[in-house]
Amino acid sequence: MTTPPFEIRPSVIKGDPADTYLHWTKEIMRLESVNPKVLLDFSASRDGILCGIEEVKSLLSNVLPSSENENYSDSEVEVWGLEEGEEFKSGEPILRIICNYASVALYETSICGILSSCIGWATAAKECVDAAGNNSTVISHGARHIHPNVAHLLDYASVIGGCSSVSTNLGSKTAGRSPVGNMPHSLPLIFGNTVDAAVAFDKHLGIEVQRIVVVDTFHDEAEESLNVAEVLRDKLRGVRLDTPLERGGVTPTMVLEVRNRLDQMNFKHVEIYVSGGFNPEKIQNFTDLNIPVQGYLVGNYISSAAPNDVRADLLEIEDKVVSKRGRLPGRLDGPRLERLI
Repeated sequence: MTTPPFEIRPSVIKGDPADTYLHWTKEIMRLESVNPKVLLDFSASRDGILCGIEEVKSLLSNVLPSSENENYSDSEVEVWGLEEGEEFKSGEPILRIICNYASVALYETSICGILSSCIGWATAAKECVDAAGNNSTVISHGARHIHPNVAHLLDYASVIGGCSSVSTNLGSKTAGRSPVGNMPHSLPLIFGNTVDAAVAFDKHLGIEVQRIVVVDTFHDEAEESLNVAEVLRDKLRGVRLDTPLERGGVTPTMVLEVRNRLDQMNFKHVEIYVSGGFNPEKIQNFTDLNIPVQGYLVGNYISSAAPNDVRADLLEIEDKVVSKRGRLPGRLDGPRLERLI
């Protein structure tokens, strides 16, 4: 996967999202002419999948002193980290920054926030992908559950966690994937029936769009699947079952019935995609029962994942080990860290 060019907003570079006490600290240091070289180690409170390190690298590349600055020495700035997508353990260093404190003071808040959120999403995605196994794919469908300013980052983190694709245009561009979708229930409702909606879908969209039709809007899922398959035939890639919880949701028995009915009518090529409240436990149940699902569209479980709290510990000042009470002094053991900057 090609690393996307993350857009770092001017307000972040200015340090506007920083906790206020960091602004106060930097100002006091300026007035006292104090600016020592420090080592900051970042670690997470729970095991997880690292995500967000490339965005952090982009941020640091914008704000840390570089070789283009006067009086710059390569030894003055070092950034080390694990690779995007790596598994890590609680307490293991995932990022290390060595520089004069004033250069990084206003970015601690943003770095912790980026890593905490992205790790949470990527780890949740990995849980779903692991539950689905090798025969099914997981597609991130959580943009509607999160603020639009960060929806593309959710999609990116989902792909880092193992999702095959995502549902939004911006998210797919960020993640380097083609977006995967089908149709909302509004399309059959507007056309008055699923078949007419499917025909219009096929008529007006380019061949790069997969023909996956939602089949639970009006009638029995197996019946609507057959009706659509008989019209689109070989052009139909798949059907999506999204039966609401008010009607029991998507069940293993329902999927088996749809699969059998399609197979009996020689539509074995039509794949089955499912959505609606899927999480690792529900996906694992389908996997254990060998339910023939091609793809799980997972939204809320990934988007609502709790951030994996990332903390920053100042552990060296001018090469002397330090720590606050309760932390072991000196840099954390990080043999897997690789130099990023």
